[in-house]
Amino acid sequence: MKRSGTADLPLHYGHVPLWLAERMSKLGFAIVETIAMEFSTSEVISKLSNPFWFQSFGAVMGMDWHSSGITTSVLGALKKSVNPHSKELGIYICGGKGKHSMLTPKELLFVGEKTGLDGTNLANCSKLTAKVDNTAIQDGFQLYQHNFIVDNKGQWAVIQQGMNPDSKTARRYHWHSQDLKSFINEPHTFIYGENQGTILNLTAKNAEKSREGILGLSKESPTKIMKEMQHLKMPAHHDVRMENVNMKRLGAMLWATHENNPEDFEELLLLKGMGPRALQSLALVSEVIYGTPTRFEDPARFSFAHGGKDGHPFPVPVKIYDETIDTLQRAINRAKIGNSDKINAIQKLSEISRKAEESFTPNSNFDALIQKERNDSYKYGGKTVFGDAKPSKNKPINPNNQLELF
Repeated sequence: MKRSGTADLPLHYGHVPLWLAERMSKLGFAIVETIAMEFSTSEVISKLSNPFWFQSFGAVMGMDWHSSGITTSVLGALKKSVNPHSKELGIYICGGKGKHSMLTPKELLFVGEKTGLDGTNLANCSKLTAKVDNTAIQDGFQLYQHNFIVDNKGQWAVIQQGMNPDSKTARRYHWHSQDLKSFINEPHTFIYGENQGTILNLTAKNAEKSREGILGLSKESPTKIMKEMQHLKMPAHHDVRMENVNMKRLGAMLWATHENNPEDFEELLLLKGMGPRALQSLALVSEVIYGTPTRFEDPARFSFAHGGKDGHPFPVPVKIYDETIDTLQRAINRAKIGNSDKINAIQKLSEISRKAEESFTPNSNFDALIQKERNDSYKYGGKTVFGDAKPSKNKPINPNNQLELF
């Protein structure tokens, strides 16, 4: 069973514009459907319970790579797109932000009626996870979002988020039903927020005697520093910097998709017609679908697929985003009728990047890479919450010099 850990997210109050929200729903559904089809619904549940993967998932969808807004926006987009197809897909997303979180038990009872699962038990699991993170763990974060994701086999993940207005940070809590033996003894797959010192954690293994005492007569509560197995702290700065990215992985992917014509790779012949910039995005989406857990240690890297709505690291390239969605959807539709050639080609993209890393040494002119993406943004229909991208008035960067960086 996985243990708990902590990491931080800066609070973010920005809104998601309609043009991005609609695309997030389409791309999110296509990714979830591909994972369920290629692996299983269990794999979808498992990935959602992994905070590193979840943060990378949000980044590849064009959300601000480091902020708390990924949680609410990604889960909102998924609920909107996945639930209309829940019967055939086998995945149900319940709950949400604010008042919607309170409806989770009722929604789970309804899921139980439709699937034959024990809806009452699922509703109790929902209530217990919220109670543990809001009461048994008193860390200064008040829950304001609760989502319960369950498949038709009864496996589930919980993602909930709390806010600390004093520190202006958010903490995200991840749960996974697999191997969960107790709701009150080290139950989390992950707690996503910064360690802020001594807290009350009655779910810690060493707090067993304390829990027993509280059941008898609660006079005082012992405190304990939360045990951390994993730690991912997202920085307060909004821009993407070189230290936030694994340059070897990013550089190898750019080299494979930009400096080598797709026709040079037999495996990519089925993607003929896609330009280097579209392959760049699709390669990162491919990794979100097929990558192993260790590949998601630097979520910022995935913002190089479709940028970010606030312009960091660059505006969202809407034309490329739409090409990614269209390519993935067509691949899914072909696979459903027994033709998996395009799905296999998409999988090969991430494999080629990984192979390139073996003997790859990146250079360090990271700022030039971002500047080139910003200069070219208008060509791809670049958008931010502030408006459309315009042609740069700066002297353009020599594309050959830029690509030689990697």
